[in-house]
Amino acid sequence: MIDAVTLAVLKGRLEQIADEMDATLFRSAFNPIIAEAHDASHGLYDARSGDTLVQGKSGLPIFVGVMAFAVKAVIDKARLQGGDKAGDTWIFNDPYDGGTHLSDFRLVRPVFREIDGEQTVFCYLASVGHWHDVGGNVPGNYNPVATECFQEGMLIPPVKLFRDGELQQDIVDILSCNTRLPNSLYGDMNGQINALDLGEKRLHELLDEYGDREVASALAELKSRAADLMRARISELPDGQVGTEDFLDNDGIVDQPLTVALDLSVTGNRLTLDFSRSSKACAGPVNISRSTTIAACYVALKHVFDDVPANAGVLEPVEFVIPDDSLLSVTAPKPVGGYTETILRLIDVVFLAIAKLAPEKSTACAYGTINALSLNGHRANGQRWVMFSFFGGGHGAHASGDGLNHGNAPISTATIPPLEILEAAYPVMFRQWALRADSGGEGYWRGGLGAVYELELLEQQAEGFLFGERGRYAPRGIAGGAEAALNRFSYEQEDGIKEPPMTSKMVGIKLVKGQAVKLETPGGGGYGDAGLRPQALIERDRELGYTGSATSKPEPKSGRAQVNPGDIE
Repeated sequence: MIDAVTLAVLKGRLEQIADEMDATLFRSAFNPIIAEAHDASHGLYDARSGDTLVQGKSGLPIFVGVMAFAVKAVIDKARLQGGDKAGDTWIFNDPYDGGTHLSDFRLVRPVFREIDGEQTVFCYLASVGHWHDVGGNVPGNYNPVATECFQEGMLIPPVKLFRDGELQQDIVDILSCNTRLPNSLYGDMNGQINALDLGEKRLHELLDEYGDREVASALAELKSRAADLMRARISELPDGQVGTEDFLDNDGIVDQPLTVALDLSVTGNRLTLDFSRSSKACAGPVNISRSTTIAACYVALKHVFDDVPANAGVLEPVEFVIPDDSLLSVTAPKPVGGYTETILRLIDVVFLAIAKLAPEKSTACAYGTINALSLNGHRANGQRWVMFSFFGGGHGAHASGDGLNHGNAPISTATIPPLEILEAAYPVMFRQWALRADSGGEGYWRGGLGAVYELELLEQQAEGFLFGERGRYAPRGIAGGAEAALNRFSYEQEDGIKEPPMTSKMVGIKLVKGQAVKLETPGGGGYGDAGLRPQALIERDRELGYTGSATSKPEPKSGRAQVNPGDIE
C-alpha cells in the first residue's frame, strides 16, 4: 500500500509531465488555434486498456476523454502487427476510432521499460492538436454542408510516423500534400513530436527516481480512488429517473431540429445515462461517434463532481445506453466535422438532468456553440490565407452566483484567440469585440453575457463559412431561471445585411473589401426566480451596461415552443 505523502508527490509529478507537454506544444505550434487558443491536449494512458491515467490541466478535457479510445485503437492495431517496438510513434485522425473530427491529429507513443528482464510497455503518451487545415471542401474543415467524411478532409488511420525511431518521410509527404497550409501542418506536427520527446524524457526520469513498481502502484491507486469518490458522489443524489432533452437547430442539410435526449437513472452508487430517445444519425455533420459521446459525458460529470480526480475511474460506476443508429454513435462515412456543437448539447442535457435531482450541484446551460468561422482568400502577392477561429459566449448561472461573462465552451480549458493575434495574422479588422447586453438568462443568479464580434475584410475579396448552433433553441436556465438570448449571425452585402437561411450554418459567403461579418453570441441560462434577485445586483447590472440596453435587445429567445414533435426524429 502506497503511503499518502508519496501518492500526493507522484500525482503532482505525473501531472507536471502532462502539463509540460502541453506547454511545449503551445509554445512551438505554428497555428493560432493551438498556440493561442490551446486547442490541444496531452496525457498518459494505460498500457493494456488505453484508459486515461493522467491528464494535463491546460489542454482540452474532451480530448483527454476520447484519447483513451484512440490509444486502445493503437494497441489493437499494434497487436495485429506483432506488437509495438521501442521508437514507434503512431499518427492518425480517424474520428470513428477514438477520434473527434478530422482536424484533430493524434500522436501516440509507447514508453518502454525493462521489467523482470524484458522490455515492456509501461504506458502510452499521447498528444492531440487541432491542425489548421487538413484538406476537404472548405478551408478550415468545418464544412457545414458535408454529407460524408470525404468532404471534410483527409482521413488517416493509425500508421507509424516513426518506426524504430526513424521518421517515415513518406507519411509526412502524404500529409503535406493534403493541406492548403503545409508549413502550418509541419510546425504543428513537429511541436507534437517535441512534446512527446519531452514527456518520455520526464517520465523516464521519474521512473528512475521512484521505481517502476512504485509509480505503477500510484497510478492504480489514483484510479481506484477516483472510482470510489465518484460512487460516493453519485450516492449523494436521490435515487430515481429523470428525463430531459434539448435540440440542435438542424444538421446543415435538412432544416429540421434534431433531438439530444437523456434519461438519467440513479440507483445507489451507480449512474445510467440512456440516450435512446435521441435522433437517429443525420445527413449533415453534427453526428458524433460513440467514443466522443462517452468523452463528452466524462467532461460533463467532471463539471458536476469537480472534486473527483480526472482519470478513467470517473466512468467505472457509469453505464451508457447509446443505440447503434443514433446520431451519437455513427460510423464511417457519416460526417462528424461539427462534433463540437453536439457534444455541447450533451453537456447541456447532463446539466439539465442533474438539476432535476439536485439543482444545487448543477449549472444552467452555457452558450452552447463555438461558432466556427472561417474566412479565406489570397493576398495581393498571391499568397493564400485561411483564418479559422472559434468564439465565446456566456456561461450558465449556478447556486453560488452569476454565470461567467464571455467565456469559452465548457468542453475545454481553451482560450478565445485574442483579436490582436487574429488581426496580425490575417487581413481582417475588428470593428467590435464587446459584451452583448441583455444576453444572459434572468434569474436569482443571472446567466453570463455573450459577446458581439464584428470583423471587416481588408483584402480585396474573401469567402467564408459559419458552423454554429443555438440560433433557434436558446440556452436554458435551471431551478426557475430563464433562457438566454439566441445566437445571431449576419454579413454585409451590396444590397444590405443578410442572415443564413438555416440560421446558424452557411457556406459560400462572398465578401469584398470593407464588408464585414457579425456574430452576436448567446449568454448563459439563469438560475432561480428572477423576481427574488437582490435589488443591489439589478442596479449593478444596469450601471455596468449588462442589462437595460436600448440598442442591443436580443432576438425573441427560443423557438422551442414552435417545434412540432412530429417533425423531430
